[in-house]
Amino acid sequence: MSPEEKKGKKKRIEPRVSMREQDSQARKDNFNEVALGYGDKEAVQEASRCLQCKKMPCVEGCPVEIDIPAFIKLVEEGDFLGAAAKIKEKNNLPAICGRVCPQETQCEIVCTLAKKHDPLAIGRLERFVADYEADYGESTLPPQAPTTGRKVAVIGAGPAGLTCAGDLARMGHEVTIFEALNAPGGVLTYGIPEFRLPKAVVMREVDYIKRLGVNILLDQVIGASLTVQEIFDDGFEAVFIGIGAGLPMFMNIPGENLNGVYSANEYLTRSNLMKAYRFPEYDTPIKKGSKVAVIGGGNVALDSARTALRLGAEEVSIVYRRSRKEMPARAEEVAHAAEEGIVFKFLTLPTSILGEDNWVIGMECLEMELGEPDDSGRRRPIPIKGSEFDMEVDLVIMAIGTRANPLLPSSFPELELNKWGYIAADPETGQTCLARVFAGGDIVTGSATVIEAMGAGKHSARAIHRLLTGEEPPDL
Repeated sequence: MSPEEKKGKKKRIEPRVSMREQDSQARKDNFNEVALGYGDKEAVQEASRCLQCKKMPCVEGCPVEIDIPAFIKLVEEGDFLGAAAKIKEKNNLPAICGRVCPQETQCEIVCTLAKKHDPLAIGRLERFVADYEADYGESTLPPQAPTTGRKVAVIGAGPAGLTCAGDLARMGHEVTIFEALNAPGGVLTYGIPEFRLPKAVVMREVDYIKRLGVNILLDQVIGASLTVQEIFDDGFEAVFIGIGAGLPMFMNIPGENLNGVYSANEYLTRSNLMKAYRFPEYDTPIKKGSKVAVIGGGNVALDSARTALRLGAEEVSIVYRRSRKEMPARAEEVAHAAEEGIVFKFLTLPTSILGEDNWVIGMECLEMELGEPDDSGRRRPIPIKGSEFDMEVDLVIMAIGTRANPLLPSSFPELELNKWGYIAADPETGQTCLARVFAGGDIVTGSATVIEAMGAGKHSARAIHRLLTGEEPPDL
């Protein structure tokens, strides 16, 4: 507590420190990161706004349980490397979380400052200290337990798998990740564009996981080239499944099979993982489009739209059947998209995609109005009779969600699935119906956030440790 507070005076709350960004007009033509981060003075200034609450509601709001007040205090004191080490006591991927974690609906929404002021910029400060460590200090490894001699397999090198593997390695276990793609990171690599999450940052965090002792095997398609049973036969004593939910969904409307219709999954994978955005260095085929329509209102829809703009589209529209209020996308990303000139067509439902010579030339739509809330809590969109209209487009990207890929489950019939095809698992531990098989992330919950998947991986790591050793896990 400051001397002023001890005397009964209230601490003056300064405005939240803004973060520098690329100019909105300049960034439309490049894939460089939009947010430029805090400098040293800005970070200290923002950290000084923290009230250092005794109840620490922000910690309860963090799925990976970071001691937020402690790392913030270290930032305020200028001990940036100490702050990075404090975060890494709980979080193996801070530079990623600082960029893509929706702090505004988790740790920041419960910040005490938020009652009367802007909440503390926890995510921006996490990003700052992670980048500072990478730029100015060697990333030191946290304490690791003695080797247990137990082997654990992790299927999927996305946020859930990387977190689970990193924590298990720190607990002393021998961990191998089996990744289906030719690069680790999962959705962090194939799904999130460079301008939001640079691949160099992802690889930096993956290298840290490797330094903890985790072995990562690429091009390992479990369910095809290898089965879960064969993994057990190879001496692994437990398996964590964190394969995400990457099977795209479509609207099942006429014209979806036309050339020029992409799922957001394919579109972003071609651009990100296959580096179509770096043409001609990488000659990955991708239709750029002149007038592009992206169907959906989540972060994936915005990522697709902003990618299309940077690839050279003249006009890009987000077509969403509800209003701005119901959009699940992060407010910051919506604002960035609007600044860049993305057009938002709210209360609009595509009913068919129009074509000529098997190529998209337009889209037939209906205007909508909002009725009573549905099961999601959002107001149900209702078509307005006689409101049909056409949009001229030559590229359509479907970003209406994903579901579980059945490849692994179909090769492992003993594994219990729920009615939606996701793996049935205990929400606290990730334990499936099989004693030595755990699962977490989107393959259990359906599409969620990176940080929620990381939390699931952390909980399963603890449960696996208990299973293998009969002991309580360390406080990671």
